[in-house]
Amino acid sequence: MSLSAVVEGAIVRLVRVNAGCGLRSRLTAMGLVPGAELQVVRNGGRGPFIVAVKGTRLMLGRGMAEHIVVR
Repeated sequence: MSLSAVVEGAIVRLVRVNAGCGLRSRLTAMGLVPGAELQVVRNGGRGPFIVAVKGTRLMLGRGMAEHIVVR
């Protein structure tokens, strides 16, 4: 499932990023790598998407979140 479909408060594990090399590199630099545990802090349906990973909160664009596959 896409990260953008996950409800607030849920904890998921990143499976893969379905995007080009550029976006994958940006997400890797932020700690979003396969196997990473993420908690969805904010997913209001519109606006920025906020996740917590390794004790840090990250703000992602909704388009970015749609490319991230989680389980």
